[in-house]
Amino acid sequence: MNLKSSSVQRTTKVLWKSYPNPFPFQLDIFPFKGLPSPHHSKVMLIKVSIVEDDARTREAMEILLNGTPGFKCVSVHPDAEHALRHLPFEQTNVVLMDLSLPQLDGIMCIQKLKERHPYLLVMVLTVHEDAQKIFSALQAGASGYLLKRTPPARVLEAIVELTLGGSPMTPAVARKVIQHFNHLPHKQGELKTLTDRELEVLHQLAQGCTNKEVAAQLCISPETVRNHVRSIFEKLHVHSRTEAVIKYLGK
Repeated sequence: MNLKSSSVQRTTKVLWKSYPNPFPFQLDIFPFKGLPSPHHSKVMLIKVSIVEDDARTREAMEILLNGTPGFKCVSVHPDAEHALRHLPFEQTNVVLMDLSLPQLDGIMCIQKLKERHPYLLVMVLTVHEDAQKIFSALQAGASGYLLKRTPPARVLEAIVELTLGGSPMTPAVARKVIQHFNHLPHKQGELKTLTDRELEVLHQLAQGCTNKEVAAQLCISPETVRNHVRSIFEKLHVHSRTEAVIKYLGK
């Protein structure tokens, strides 16, 4: 472990231990080795904005991101109103969103952010695991949903997964999503507007495949997959893969 990683680990341990309602990250598997060096010309730095009302948690998350190769925290916001005014959309790849915010809640913040920038990636990071919160956040436009007990290494992996086209969820959350849609009545609706190829792409997305994996499965280029995904979004009137998959699973 290098000196910088060791320092980051010690700092995050102190911050998380001092959090009164513990931010229960399991630091025994920290630190995450991260992406290849961001200075490598072919590696994109993942830029993250944080919306979290607890100061210690914000600081710990910021240190975690900035102390891991391949990640950079570009902004932190103590509430939804601050994020809506100051979040640097052009510099942000992923937003980590808490749901329990002081005035406007995280779900409304997600909805408003997605209205302004439909392709912005939002991942919920919260203590809430009740079904109503989960589905409200996903319907608002979140593309991932992790609980705060998730180990920090997994949080970082989920951010990478999100940028590659995945929809990371804590297993308990994913189970609730599946159980919900297993009990929905079947309907066709907007799915009838999709072409056979678009349905094939959507089926692969529902399996959790990334663009690259879909391309390999269907023997088409990743750019063609992106075009199909864009068309699927337009026809289903959605703004994220998660929303598209929700409509597909509830067909």
